Amino acid sequence: MIPSTDTSTSLAVDANGLNGLRLAAKQNSPEALKAASKQFEAVFLDMMLKSMRDATPQDGPMDNDQSRMFTTMLDQQMSQKMADKGVGLADALVRQLTGHTGAVAAPASSDKSATSSAASASPAGAGPAAIKASGSRGAQSAHVKAFQDLLGSQAEAASQATGVPAKFMLGQAALESGWGKREIRAADGSSSHNVFGMKATSAWKGKVVETPTTEYINGVPQTRMQKFRVYDSYADAFHDYAKMLSSNPRYGAVLANSHDATSFAQGLQKAGYATDPHYAAKLANIINKSLV
Repeated sequence: MIPSTDTSTSLAVDANGLNGLRLAAKQNSPEALKAASKQFEAVFLDMMLKSMRDATPQDGPMDNDQSRMFTTMLDQQMSQKMADKGVGLADALVRQLTGHTGAVAAPASSDKSATSSAASASPAGAGPAAIKASGSRGAQSAHVKAFQDLLGSQAEAASQATGVPAKFMLGQAALESGWGKREIRAADGSSSHNVFGMKATSAWKGKVVETPTTEYINGVPQTRMQKFRVYDSYADAFHDYAKMLSSNPRYGAVLANSHDATSFAQGLQKAGYATDPHYAAKLANIINKSLV
């Protein structure tokens, strides 16, 4: 029998966890299977965090080989802590494997705060990327499913108001907020709910937060301090975004050409939504390859 393992004291990328998963399944040991599944969950979360890092720009003034190395180490231990709390994958593995092996299924976690605990252990600014229990939408990434689960209803409401497909809006929110982990936050750490990167112009009468952002000047990325809008909820953010698309004449062509992701993304870039010269390509890629 494989002894029960405390994953919080082991490495997140320990390949022995995968061997333990296979051996536990053969031995029909519920406790060993649960421990090995949790270790597998840590490996998966580490891969997920790495994928999220790779999908976001790393061209800031503080980014270098050393910072990336320490970020990798941080993500590895972060994934271990998240797995220790549990995000649902280990329980799903146990259920699936015990269904084939005939072993007695381990009881599901009774900790109702598992989701919020995982969110607090995720990288700073995790916001809507807070990990939820794993769903069953095929091979779609866990962080993508979590993002859709949290903001899907708000996107559907905005879609009804504009005619723009909900997943197009989710894709833009994902791009602007780095799937939630780069969500704009106030000085006290509270959420701005501003997943669209909406700036606070002189016409904005609500709350604001000032934070550094990357702007492309003549194609060259530069860091600038900018004021952004603060919303009371994600629903308010989507409502304001939909209102902007519907009422601002410069986005008329965007609404008229929202039949496919590429036209929508190119329309936003031509309208001046962002200064990144690769904005349209990045947005279309997210919509077409990540969202369902």
